[in-house]
Amino acid sequence: MKVSFDFDGTLSEDNVEEFAKQLINDGYEVWVVTSRPSDEDLTNSFQPWAKPNWNLDIWDTCERLNIPKERVKFTSYVDKIEFLKGKEFIFHLDDDVDELVEIMKSDDNCLPINVNHSEWKETCLDLLK
Repeated sequence: MKVSFDFDGTLSEDNVEEFAKQLINDGYEVWVVTSRPSDEDLTNSFQPWAKPNWNLDIWDTCERLNIPKERVKFTSYVDKIEFLKGKEFIFHLDDDVDELVEIMKSDDNCLPINVNHSEWKETCLDLLK
């Protein structure tokens, strides 16, 4: 079963990283779906705000969790549902309400979960039963 995590404000938080680690150890396929541009997109376009190694924090987290690079999707500010739809994700955990609303409005089976909700972890676990 596949699940998806946003990075900034979500998987970048220690408690969420620990939860993702638990899911990976339990055999779930964990993906990172972030609005950030990829390293390649940053190289191929002028982004005055981008720093060298802009995505190093994502790659470091993925290395710690053993998430393969192939399971990291940079959407470059395109709504995440455009990547998620049709790929049979159980849920997507995010802190961006706009992203969660777009997922909810879609006809996809991926369920949006707000990491800022007090029972986000319990909700995720209930969906995986």
